[in-house]
Amino acid sequence: MAWKQTPLLLLVCLATTCSARDRADLLNVCMDAKHHKTKPGPEDKLHDQCSPWKENACCSVSTSQEIHKDSSRLYNFNWDHCGEMTPACKRHFIQDACLYECSPNLGPWIQQVDQSWRKERFLDVPLCREDCQEWWEDCRTSSTCKADWHKGWDWTSGINKCPDTAACHTFQYYFPTPASLCEGLWSHSYKVTNYSRGSGRCIQMWFDSGQGNPNEEVVKFYASLVTAGAVTHSVVLLVPSLAPMLSLWLLG
Repeated sequence: MAWKQTPLLLLVCLATTCSARDRADLLNVCMDAKHHKTKPGPEDKLHDQCSPWKENACCSVSTSQEIHKDSSRLYNFNWDHCGEMTPACKRHFIQDACLYECSPNLGPWIQQVDQSWRKERFLDVPLCREDCQEWWEDCRTSSTCKADWHKGWDWTSGINKCPDTAACHTFQYYFPTPASLCEGLWSHSYKVTNYSRGSGRCIQMWFDSGQGNPNEEVVKFYASLVTAGAVTHSVVLLVPSLAPMLSLWLLG
């Protein structure tokens, strides 16, 4: 039927580039970046908020410890660049950093980059709506001076400082909606979805490791779209909004 052909035809039209990673290398992989391990593996003593990944992690114990420090040596990045960030808000940034450094379940969204400190990043990871909503709610009253933290800082002192042209305001000023925070903060590392935690269709930043890692199911779903030949690796970035339609197509 024509409707069954629509997702495939649409994705074929959109598929103009492919990632350098092999299609079979999506489920259990570490990015090629500054502090990542070459391959994921167990790390029994991961620190505090990074501990959910202890069974299989891309980060080392020392990296997990540095993530939790206010003056971390990992990137010399100061979260308190506009005054002290509230503890509730900072917990989300620590959890975000743990996911970035430790997760082996981001393969479908890894893209090559030409940066001095990393050769790969993730782009448009489908984030569960609760994770984004809670991040935004807990950070609304903290302050910042920029809407994209990947670029534009004054690094002359060795740590990030607000440029002279950027004024400090509350997070809500720079990020009026949850999506503007989660998608804009790190240059579209995340894509906010309407999926809930436990749906198997969105990556969870927060989870109870005693119940297993729910992101393993998520990455298997999106990787299956690639390995089934339905999409190229790069087009998986578009899948969160097309997933329901693609599921019907694949099952049909």
